[in-house]
Amino acid sequence: MLGSLALQGPETVNFMGAFKYIQESFEKSYRERSPSFKKRISSWKNSRTVERVANPTNPLRARALGYKAKKGYVVVRVKMARGKRARRKPDQGRKPGKTVKFRALGRSLSYYAEEKAARRYPNLCVLNSYLVGEDGVNKYFEVLMKTPQA
Repeated sequence: MLGSLALQGPETVNFMGAFKYIQESFEKSYRERSPSFKKRISSWKNSRTVERVANPTNPLRARALGYKAKKGYVVVRVKMARGKRARRKPDQGRKPGKTVKFRALGRSLSYYAEEKAARRYPNLCVLNSYLVGEDGVNKYFEVLMKTPQA
């Protein structure tokens, strides 16, 4: 059998399923910043902060985190400003425009992306989220959500 070939002798045969090849192609396009990847991210730059998406960008990652392509499951792309703890303090008196919402040190940007998505869609439950891409200013996450009945 084919499975026994992999265990025989020094000339081992590697068997990879289709999902493994697809996952490698996603990783390669992310590492190399292919033109299609750059074009996709530049189109996201002008989109809204929280936006519902028809299909996940990386279906393998979405499925590994609990997404199913059936009714009741929703994918939401969230745009987050890069950087962690940027809390400007008012200087010499009261300046309301200088106070910025504080982000706790121990929490990741994906946590805040999930929070934004949950605020935008209060009738859905957050399953999980994963990083889709980043540019010089923003990081883009896809948040997987589902209805409580699903």
